[in-house]
Amino acid sequence: MSFNFKEIATASMVLFAVIDILGSVPVIIGLRNKVGHIQSEKASIVAAFIMVAFLFVGERILSLIGIDVNSFAVAGAFIIFFLAIEMILGISLYKDDAPESASVVPIAFPLIAGAGTLTSILSLRAEYAVQNIVVAIIVNIIFVYLVLKSSRRIGNLLGRIGLGVIRKIFGVILLAIAVKLFATNINQLL
Repeated sequence: MSFNFKEIATASMVLFAVIDILGSVPVIIGLRNKVGHIQSEKASIVAAFIMVAFLFVGERILSLIGIDVNSFAVAGAFIIFFLAIEMILGISLYKDDAPESASVVPIAFPLIAGAGTLTSILSLRAEYAVQNIVVAIIVNIIFVYLVLKSSRRIGNLLGRIGLGVIRKIFGVILLAIAVKLFATNINQLL
């Protein structure tokens, strides 16, 4: 088992962009104002468990239904592409109902460990070593926890415009990742 810093850094950036916890600060603040306390520790631990479990079991689930990792990675490239379009253009292609409580369900899933994150994890698995992806997940969960704990301060510090700029920058990064992921895996399908 050897750790590769480049793989860890790249996987961390991909997950950071997909999770988009800084872009979610307005949603988190809205939840906090609506329901009061957010359980940052519980949400972070549950999200980490979901991501790591999907990293190890996700491929088996796919093989049960006859889908290979490369096909899933190409599908993931499309999901990441649409997430990037949402971030860059400031539109919402998918709108979920507002939750009534800020428990594990709206924060850990789907806000942190949503469809885009899980798709990205399996897509990363097609290219990187598992131990490097686990480290990237841990790095992101630590960051997510810190953001959840200090979301109100971050929102005040960056303001609406600052959060919007960060969201658009990570949208462009995600778009480039989607193109690379598609190009890498489509060749193996054809």
